[in-house]
Amino acid sequence: MEGVGWLGAIIVGGIAGWIAERVMGGDHGILTNIVLGIVGALVLNAILGLLTGGTLGGWIGQLIVGAIGAMLLIWAWRAVRGRS
Repeated sequence: MEGVGWLGAIIVGGIAGWIAERVMGGDHGILTNIVLGIVGALVLNAILGLLTGGTLGGWIGQLIVGAIGAMLLIWAWRAVRGRS
């Protein structure tokens, strides 16, 4: 997560994970939401970096990227494991 720092990454990651949880219909805890948001942002930032050479910066940009990345992770997990 570019430009938000570690504390910001935890806060933005938690919010992004919570948004993804609500959109995808999951039932996770706060720690899982934080991890999903941070890892989702890292994954989607890497993909965006490869495809476009850049990514969204700042708090709002990273919140959007984190939420979309977390939704992709939830979708991929369900595709591999099956919806339960």
